[in-house]
Amino acid sequence: MDLEIAAQGFAALGSEARLQVVLTLVKAGQGGLTVGDIQSRTGMAASTLAHHLKFLASAGLVIQEKDGRSVFNRAAFDHLESLAGYILKECCADEAVCAPTSTKTLSEKELSHD
Repeated sequence: MDLEIAAQGFAALGSEARLQVVLTLVKAGQGGLTVGDIQSRTGMAASTLAHHLKFLASAGLVIQEKDGRSVFNRAAFDHLESLAGYILKECCADEAVCAPTSTKTLSEKELSHD
């Protein structure tokens, strides 16, 4: 992934409303959701949601597929994973030895406090 594509993806996620749409689609999994389903889960007006979906699709973060009269929207999991990896690949690039402070994920840390 190059800098321009990464910047476009991060810019698309830079809106609270668009981030909410992406998170809703991520939670829904590979099956995706119709516009109506997303609207009911987010409470967004149809015209606002359509605008955000168009923006997210143009950034490659949402895949839209027409099935009859319905349009299914799915999170572009591969692209989202690449976007997250774009930042993390630079971890400790300026250090001679890369030693993360912890190998536990946040959820593992949270679970260990229960």
